[in-house]
Amino acid sequence: MGKRKTEKILKREFSAGGVVYRPADETWLIIKPRGVDRWQLPKGLINKNESSAKAALREVGEEGGIKAQIIERLGNQRYFYVWKGAKIFKNVDFYLMQYLAKKKGGHDQEIDEAIFLPFKEALNRLTFKNDKEFLARGKKFLGQIKKKI
Repeated sequence: MGKRKTEKILKREFSAGGVVYRPADETWLIIKPRGVDRWQLPKGLINKNESSAKAALREVGEEGGIKAQIIERLGNQRYFYVWKGAKIFKNVDFYLMQYLAKKKGGHDQEIDEAIFLPFKEALNRLTFKNDKEFLARGKKFLGQIKKKI
């Protein structure tokens, strides 16, 4: 009798994050997670019984060390990755947000740096193509809002 292949289970993860704009100096928030050489947008897993929007605000607070408000949902990204031998399908909702204030205590210990940069600098510093696309989408949406005012 031959050996049977064991099927790997596909895990699903649902996350949410923010594209945060600070109007006072026209800058955008990006973060550098601890122990890795990459820059990204703040995002994280959605907790049980938590809405995507609430999770995005919480993650921006934890990883960015700030308080923000949602302006508009920008869409989502979907991708596969492998973690500890498991294949994971990840769905991330992103929201355009406006900076309100610094949070007492700053960002959490999972983050080395959380900084605001002008759009082009933030775009160039981001590691992932998807993050760059959402940053650009946020800037475009903001430009459309400003034209209406």
